[in-house]
Amino acid sequence: MRYPFLLILAVYTASANATELTFELPDNEKQCFYEDLEQGAKFDIDFQVIAGGNYDVDCFVTDPLNNMLYQERKKQYDSFSHTTTMKGVYKVCFSNEFSTFSHKTVYLDFRTGEDDRLMPDMNGVTALTQMESACLSIHEILKVVSDSQTWYRLREAQDRIRAEDLSERVHFWSIGETIILFVVCIGQVLMLKSFFSEKKANVATST
Repeated sequence: MRYPFLLILAVYTASANATELTFELPDNEKQCFYEDLEQGAKFDIDFQVIAGGNYDVDCFVTDPLNNMLYQERKKQYDSFSHTTTMKGVYKVCFSNEFSTFSHKTVYLDFRTGEDDRLMPDMNGVTALTQMESACLSIHEILKVVSDSQTWYRLREAQDRIRAEDLSERVHFWSIGETIILFVVCIGQVLMLKSFFSEKKANVATST
């Protein structure tokens, strides 16, 4: 099943500047994303190919001077973290130029900055109360749950696309088998008809 080109902005989080998006990468094409970052800013990238071909894609990240920070070829999924050393526009590119016919659907999670502290007044000297400890524990558990939900959404999307592709192939295979069955049936009818025609001709000749 083919999808039109889509670029869906999925999530913005309040604590850190985070963007999750899913896009289609046609064959023999490259798609780049740009982010203007300050010096000393930390950013994290997670990506995964969820549909198309062998589920692989080329990925590279460059700094404002076009220096290569990260480069991997034919990766199904990966993560990358970096702290900027200069202010400027950083570029994240995904390439499917090595593929001649397979479209890819890619998930990208781009996060910049640090998470806000759950309790701004908290420091390492002050002991936490039982309520504060419970809040921190719940906060960490919710972060794990959020990451798990993202992982399950990706697996569900990947499995759904595979199932739809398999269903489409089975559909066309069934149509082909049906056509072959009709051709065989018609051929058998014509063959039997020719036997009777030859028998009638032989009888007429003998009489």
